[in-house]
Amino acid sequence: MYSMYRERDGQGDSGGMSMAFWFDEEGNPVQEHNAKPRVGVIMRVGSIHARTMTAQDWWQTTFIKEILEETDTQVKFKTENGSIYEWRRYET
Repeated sequence: MYSMYRERDGQGDSGGMSMAFWFDEEGNPVQEHNAKPRVGVIMRVGSIHARTMTAQDWWQTTFIKEILEETDTQVKFKTENGSIYEWRRYET
């Protein structure tokens, strides 16, 4: 399980998906499943499967610009648009 929430307003999501997205040297999109936030990627956290038409399925950031704090199960980071997020991985 993962969670990721924006510091200023608590917006975000939680679920079984934590994906990182970026572009390779040729500009092709790349994705990594069960990813931990790092500089240069976009993070998406939430449900692996669609929930309902009225509920969001996941939350996605802009590119990560800076890691502010990091442990094995938690990362606090800043995105290119200035938002600060806290990402967590929960052991089951």
